Amino acid sequence: MTRTLQGALHDIIALQAHLPVTSSVLLGVAALGAVTVPGISGLTQHFNTMAHEGAHAAIGSVTGRRVTGMALHGNGEGRTSLTKPRGLGFLLAGIAGYLGPSVFGLGAAWLIDARHIVAVLWLSLLALVCLAVMVRRSAFGLAAVLASGIVLFLVARYAPLGAEIALAYGIAWFLLVSGVRVVVQHGRHASDAVILRQLTRVPPSAWAAFWLLGSAAALILGGRWLV
Repeated sequence: MTRTLQGALHDIIALQAHLPVTSSVLLGVAALGAVTVPGISGLTQHFNTMAHEGAHAAIGSVTGRRVTGMALHGNGEGRTSLTKPRGLGFLLAGIAGYLGPSVFGLGAAWLIDARHIVAVLWLSLLALVCLAVMVRRSAFGLAAVLASGIVLFLVARYAPLGAEIALAYGIAWFLLVSGVRVVVQHGRHASDAVILRQLTRVPPSAWAAFWLLGSAAALILGGRWLV
């Protein structure tokens, strides 16, 4: 039976029971497959890119920069343009990109550990709404963000509670696992690392190592919260 809107909204602040450890681990394995299996990983890469570019925009905005443009491309890459492309704020925004998926995943895992599991879905939906505003001039990016948001809303609004909980765990696991996977995949050849090299003289390999350490730490801590 479909829940009422009032019931769906009440679940945002309500506490939900954790999944059994076995179920959570299986979702983690599924997330690993989603970011490593050829064919599937090309599709799921877009979700990581959304978090990556969203992190650039969020830190840039917090540090006084204005987002002048954002694009998500069909090949899984993205770009975020900020005003004042120099200074500490721009540097922090540049660092944030490859840590973004892991940090968002860690936040989701923390909410799940605190049993505010359904809140993960609604906060993710809010993040997608903000992303849609920034990416509105990118046809592919806007379509991808809107499609993701519609699916997320339908699950949060109409799906049984058990499905909502499973999806929240899946989101957390995916962000944590893909954060590590993409850092390993791009390594010192990441465009962000090249830009940071120009700003700081720190070699790209050092930035890649820093991102790997941060994303791996997030996966370990987040994984403990999820199981």
